[in-house]
Amino acid sequence: MRPSDTGKPPYVARIEKIESDARNNVKVRVRWYYRPEESIGGRRQFHGAKELFLSDHFDVQSAHTIEGKCIVHSFKNYTKLENVGAEDYYCRFEYKAATGAFIPDRVAVYCKCEMPYNPDDLMVQCEGCKDWYHPACVGMTIEEAKKLEHFVCSECSDDEVKRAENGFSSSPAAEVKVDSKRRKR
Repeated sequence: MRPSDTGKPPYVARIEKIESDARNNVKVRVRWYYRPEESIGGRRQFHGAKELFLSDHFDVQSAHTIEGKCIVHSFKNYTKLENVGAEDYYCRFEYKAATGAFIPDRVAVYCKCEMPYNPDDLMVQCEGCKDWYHPACVGMTIEEAKKLEHFVCSECSDDEVKRAENGFSSSPAAEVKVDSKRRKR
């Protein structure tokens, strides 16, 4: 929906109902999505560029303020998109506008930094424990991470050394199962 300030990005809302009055003025009842920076807590490091929060803020607007259609995906479906278009957004939280509360109030965290997943950031998966890591958190550049064929975190590589010292053999490298890495922009 068109903001009054032309320098701002368009507002995003879900149309709940369309109706016209006696003079054929078409109105839409909408449920607003908030951008992270519009919420009480503000934008945080783990919020993606296309992240929106479905709010409990309803409103009635003129249908003339509608600029176009976009798609707000579930977080899970968004992370599976091959190509993210300008009209693609995602939502993983509901936002209570009056209190600033989120539903759910917790999400899974990843990496040594224990941050929720941001689909804009590249992560690598350890072949041992299957945990995900940001390249910077494990001492490598994004360019180095993109060239990786295999990754084992320091904890798993320490376990491998301990097993070898105790006389336990590890599986041959030829049998290592390689999982595809998440390589989102």
